[in-house]
Amino acid sequence: MATHTIDLIRGASHPALAGLVAGVVGISESAPGEVVRRQPAGGLLPLVLSWGGPLDIVSLSAGQGAGTYRSFVAGFMPGHVTTRFEEGQDCVQVYLTPLGVQRIIGVPGRELACRVVSVDEVVPGLGDSFADRLGSAPSWRERFGLVADALLELASHGREPDDFVDWMWGQVEASGGRVRVSDLVDRSGWSHRHVTTRFSEQVGITPKAAVGVVRFVNACADLGRLPVAEVAARHGYADQSHLTREVVRYAGESPMALVAARRPTAYTALDAAQEPTT
Repeated sequence: MATHTIDLIRGASHPALAGLVAGVVGISESAPGEVVRRQPAGGLLPLVLSWGGPLDIVSLSAGQGAGTYRSFVAGFMPGHVTTRFEEGQDCVQVYLTPLGVQRIIGVPGRELACRVVSVDEVVPGLGDSFADRLGSAPSWRERFGLVADALLELASHGREPDDFVDWMWGQVEASGGRVRVSDLVDRSGWSHRHVTTRFSEQVGITPKAAVGVVRFVNACADLGRLPVAEVAARHGYADQSHLTREVVRYAGESPMALVAARRPTAYTALDAAQEPTT
């Protein structure tokens, strides 16, 4: 009887891509039939380079782009996405940071936010022909090398973010989404309108929305490990009900259902992936 298997292989991120690429993972998944997943919101944006079967983006709670894709990129999305495939997936997934989108994809984050877009539309050089080269490569190490070379070339032509946007995103991440946006605006020396406009253009969503997503991601890391009320208090939610509402908003289900499902996400894929041996 056919079984469901998934292999996750970690690729080394080139030092020159630090701050732009959070990680690279090779995925080879085989299933006896249909696989449907709900992917919660997150602060890492997937660039999927696939030589396997297509993936259906069934629905997006906070965006657009439902359809069938081979290679694609998803922008910053403050909501959950439902995906579907049959039988198998073979791909390299590059997990871009929000600031990495502008440098590597070559368009402001605002143009991809809340969207799923075919790679051929935005970076033709990473489209189907490049994915076919990855599939033909004899080892994961060679695939990762091809991807690293391509990303370095793209990043060399990309636009740097504004210094204060780079700093501000770093503060949001470092605080686990608990920093006050008004405090960051005051420290930036710019007006609230200017900060919000430039941050939204380059990261893709407003500072307030980014704080919400990052706080959710950090809270999820404690769900299942600590009582829900303690998770709420630790991550700055008003109470357990507030946390539950935010989890439903970003994940499409309750905290306990999210823990019980334990679906793979960008973060769990990076944690679970093994170093390649061939």
